[in-house]
Amino acid sequence: MSTTEHGALDGRSVLVTGASRGIGRCIAERFAAAGARVFGLGRSEDALRRLADETGGRALVVDLTDDVAVWDAMDRLSDELEGAPDVVVNAAGVFGITPIAEETVAALDLELALNLRAPVLVVRTLLPSMLERGSGLIVNVGSVAGRKALPGNGAYSASKFGLRGFHEVLLEEVRGTGVRATLLEPSATDTSIWDPLDPDADPSLPPRSAMLRPEDVADAALFVARCPRDVRIPLLQIEHA
Repeated sequence: MSTTEHGALDGRSVLVTGASRGIGRCIAERFAAAGARVFGLGRSEDALRRLADETGGRALVVDLTDDVAVWDAMDRLSDELEGAPDVVVNAAGVFGITPIAEETVAALDLELALNLRAPVLVVRTLLPSMLERGSGLIVNVGSVAGRKALPGNGAYSASKFGLRGFHEVLLEEVRGTGVRATLLEPSATDTSIWDPLDPDADPSLPPRSAMLRPEDVADAALFVARCPRDVRIPLLQIEHA
């Protein structure tokens, strides 16, 4: 199978969580430009409606911390598509920097809920249909903090190391089924998530000029989706040069 045969995404359905801003929005835009029908999921209704208008896709307004809402949305999506989407990109997440001695349980709970529990739940709802169909691609957006210890990242790393562990098990369970999975691990990426931290004014943080752009991560996700279906990319680490 050649890359050309599978390079276009015309007609493929793609679910992107966290599609209202940042990396998720860029991924949704890139996939739509490649011909995919994009279902953007998130909590910001106005942003998702604008994305849907711009891309010709659909907006799914869902709080990923609400199990019932997630199950309901995935059931409705599966009914509409008569199965799971061709591609699922778990890009939703939250980030903060706080020393462990000052971290709150509430912050930890939120990061675990959005960065780990939400992608697990999305995969759990859609994977059975993918396995039955014998095809599908799951892209989990992790982080360099999921493999490297960084000061102030106690809660965030707990969630991203957890996501990596979940992904490793997923890889083993889908091996030979026709379903593929990729973990993207970008280094610091210049999105609005850094605005409250003002990294350019903090010498302990990377300056924004040394960060990846969200478009870089989106291009990596698109590259994985465009690979032939008999090519597996379990892990793709992305760094600023």
